[in-house]
Amino acid sequence: MLCILIKRIFGLSAFRVFAIKSIMPNITIDNKQISVEPGATILDAANKLGVKIPTLCYLRGHSATTSCMICVVKVNGGSNLVPACATVAQEGMAVESDSDDVHSARRMALELLLGDHTGDCVGPCQSACPAHMDIPLMITHLSRGEHHEAIKVIKDRIALPAALGRICPEICEKVCRRGIHDAPVSICLLKRFAADVDLQSGSPYMPECKPATGKRAAIIGSGPTGLSAAYYLIQEGIACAIFDSRPEAGGALRYEVSKDRLPNDVLDAEIAIIQKMGAKFELNSAVTGATLEHLHRDYDAVLLAIGKIEPERAQALDIQMTAHGVKVDKHTMMTGALGIFAAGAAVVPSKLAVRSVGEGRAAAHAIAHHIFGKPIKVHDRPFTVRMGHITDEEMAVFMAYASSSGRTKHSGNGLTPNDTSNEAERCLHCECSKLRACKLRDWAIEYDASPNTIKGRSKKLERYDDHPEIIFEPGKCISCGICIAIAKDAGEPLGLTFIGRGFDVQVGVPFSEPLSKGLRKAAKKCAQACPTGALALKEQFQGDSK
Repeated sequence: MLCILIKRIFGLSAFRVFAIKSIMPNITIDNKQISVEPGATILDAANKLGVKIPTLCYLRGHSATTSCMICVVKVNGGSNLVPACATVAQEGMAVESDSDDVHSARRMALELLLGDHTGDCVGPCQSACPAHMDIPLMITHLSRGEHHEAIKVIKDRIALPAALGRICPEICEKVCRRGIHDAPVSICLLKRFAADVDLQSGSPYMPECKPATGKRAAIIGSGPTGLSAAYYLIQEGIACAIFDSRPEAGGALRYEVSKDRLPNDVLDAEIAIIQKMGAKFELNSAVTGATLEHLHRDYDAVLLAIGKIEPERAQALDIQMTAHGVKVDKHTMMTGALGIFAAGAAVVPSKLAVRSVGEGRAAAHAIAHHIFGKPIKVHDRPFTVRMGHITDEEMAVFMAYASSSGRTKHSGNGLTPNDTSNEAERCLHCECSKLRACKLRDWAIEYDASPNTIKGRSKKLERYDDHPEIIFEPGKCISCGICIAIAKDAGEPLGLTFIGRGFDVQVGVPFSEPLSKGLRKAAKKCAQACPTGALALKEQFQGDSK
């Protein structure tokens, strides 16, 4: 009777709305209730509720392909997992999306995809660099003459690049893939060139710093670790006072490195930048146990960056030791005393200044997180899939996009601008062109998936660049079908399709036609929607991907 009355008062359309609303299924996802339209999937409900469920093969407005299986959820406490993108929401469903077993299943699905993936996420040089500097991006900017952009990339990870450009042991160059072909790229000299140009510009690069927070950190030691820590702490709005027993700042860089290799004026210029940012230097100030206690009380955090420490001094400072150095929690870099951190050679003796600089940056982030009450995550080694050994055929693929010139010869004064341009063009750019836009990598990081857990069949590196707008790398394709659907929607005469069966299936143009004939209208849209680096715009591939 109520339905008839509503129909008579408000008309048929209102009745239909009421009837539809009355049968909208109600479900819960992670104990949060939501009502959805009839026919909506669990993924639709999650999106409406704001619950994040990972997807790779899902394309809104199209039927689910359920090829990636990373969107699985548990329903009504059952033992089986179902794909959220293809499972229709039913009245009373209780969905689990955030449980340990769901996360484990998603991680396994990601590891299956990663195990069959061909291509490095980041270049071997960046992985090997103790500071994990984005070397390929620096080289890209230098190849274009974008010196200011290059120094910004460098100083995001390395606070003292002019100094390190002169004394670095070139760890990154030892793994440079170009070295297999002829000789590695002169990465350290490129870094030095960018840093020298910046220092000689009259207006050296100054990083953007957050407003002062009123928080303070005391840094004991003005060597590469302490200077680096100050450089990054100040950027977080944390004031820094650097204490050192010697009359001049620089630590081992000043007192243990030959002036022929690292002139004082270069080191002084880089220290001056940190001082200009606001660091206060307390030189000729030896820190004793009583001093450390005072600093611990008066500052929000203390960093021990004092280089290799002898047991006697550690005992005087009341600091616990291991067989190597100061004892710290490897996850937080904190000593046994709350708020006292240690980094660099004070923890593990090392002669590598680049490692000390990287440790200083890591310590700065740990200290900032501690001061602001955030969970501390120290190590930020970039996630990457590694290709490992490559064949001569694969090297030829890399070489097709790099200069064939040999390593640049140079004088002891570093590279000239022309040398720099030539050397930068030798880079193979092993990194993925869609490093910042790869959903597979993003979800792998989110779910702590390892690319080494499951080893699939090894695919060879291939690149197809016959298309004027995009490049196709089949070894990175996960057969999600998104590009096929987009091409069909665009009305492509040939488009794309799945070729083969089972594990041998791959995406290609029908009748073995080139990509330029398969995608005449939708190439750009396909590349933008591709969840990996399988399809990439050519301007991305040539370095403009970060």
